[in-house]
Amino acid sequence: MRLIGLDPGLQRTGWGVILVEGNRLRHVAHGVVTSDAKDDLAMRLKAIHDGVAAAIAEHGPAEAAVEETFVNKNPVSTLKLGLARGVVLLAPAEAGLPVREYPPNQVKKAVVGVGHAEKHQVQMMVARLLPGVEIDGADAADALAVAICHAHFRGVQHLAAALEARP
Repeated sequence: MRLIGLDPGLQRTGWGVILVEGNRLRHVAHGVVTSDAKDDLAMRLKAIHDGVAAAIAEHGPAEAAVEETFVNKNPVSTLKLGLARGVVLLAPAEAGLPVREYPPNQVKKAVVGVGHAEKHQVQMMVARLLPGVEIDGADAADALAVAICHAHFRGVQHLAAALEARP
């Protein structure tokens, strides 16, 4: 099953696609969607949406996972990041994909083993979990980490839903 992980940002939104084969994970593709800070907000959001939608269309994931937003001290920055996150959530939903969300600490804990890991630790563990991948930045590494996190937790989520549905 192909999964796409998304790490929202107004300037740089990372995406990463992995293939889950039993308990094995394999790298498919990754990249970054950028927006031009000189453009107005609406055009920046459109660029993010279109870039994420293109990655989904090209790689055909069955499910999507998005990292939740942390709150900044600056409320304007937090609001803008929330808007970017909204269009990142919209793109897979438009494609008919189920979308799960994970807080940053859960992603780090799933990949590194500790919830307050540093960016370089996440990159190093993503490279170990997906042999042969050459990661060209923190945004793509974080997106791959979100996909890995979802791969680990999706089975538990499906089991919980099945148990809940039982009479």
